[in-house]
Amino acid sequence: MTQATHATQTTATTPAQAAPAQTPRLDFAKAAPKAFKALIGLDAAARDGLDPALVELIQIRASLLNGCAYCLHMHTSDARAAGEDEARLHMIGVWREARNFFTDKEQAALALTEAVTLVAQDGVPDGVYARAAEHFEEAELARVLALISTINTWNRIALSTAKIAGEDERKSAH
Repeated sequence: MTQATHATQTTATTPAQAAPAQTPRLDFAKAAPKAFKALIGLDAAARDGLDPALVELIQIRASLLNGCAYCLHMHTSDARAAGEDEARLHMIGVWREARNFFTDKEQAALALTEAVTLVAQDGVPDGVYARAAEHFEEAELARVLALISTINTWNRIALSTAKIAGEDERKSAH
């Protein structure tokens, strides 16, 4: 081993050393309990009647796009606990290149999730909406849209309040 290589190996930082410990900024649930409860109600209403696997796929894709580690950890953990296939979880971020892992309906939901999450870029293209409308009845499509909106709101709250990935407050609340 050369001295330069050894120096590089011994001075490399681990993720824990690279940045100071993250501290949450605000406990949203305590600071705005009515808003928190309303958002929980919208989330529950949006999920009602949707396939639980589809719900997690939507939430994972939006969380990936938004860079929300807290929600990504929570929803991949929920998906695993519900029996989701590990390979599918690995392919969500590249679903267009891995279409064989997802049904046509799931692909339509993932495309709609991307369009709504990134709405400021290109709006929701007619083709993306039409494809989703082919796979979902009107009431179901409305709940999918509500779910996409809800996870985007959760992502923004988690990112704004510096929620820490790996800490699932739902478990400590019981």
